[in-house]
Amino acid sequence: MPAPTNPKKQSLMPSGALRKTLRAAGHHLSPIVQVGKEGVTPAVVAQLDEALLAHELLKVKIGGEAPEDRFEVAAALAALPRTFVAQVIGRIVLVYRKHPQQPRFEAGPPELKAPAVKARPAKRRQPNRVPLKRKLLKKPARPRD
Repeated sequence: MPAPTNPKKQSLMPSGALRKTLRAAGHHLSPIVQVGKEGVTPAVVAQLDEALLAHELLKVKIGGEAPEDRFEVAAALAALPRTFVAQVIGRIVLVYRKHPQQPRFEAGPPELKAPAVKARPAKRRQPNRVPLKRKLLKKPARPRD
């Protein structure tokens, strides 16, 4: 797939099923990492690495006082090794890095996958209830002649 021609979208990963899944999963996330007035510093990169190892997909909030434009920040984040930018909306950047042992969004090698085991929900035991209203309202049978 060719790279995007729009300079604002150069840092985005190629569109496809994975990007669509990441955007859907990232919709409900809250920003974990913030880029402040210093811009993308080594401390921000270290925090981003740690958060990506723990979460695999996260939002980065770009503060209003950041010296770089949001697309420049997205390009700087996309330049990190094995890191992809899935989406840029406003001052929020959705960043993804595949987890080395347990990827949630991309399938790993087949020998590493555990067989899927479905857990059956526990049955709730219903108390023995006698419908009192029906019993009391029921008319006695009439004797036949």
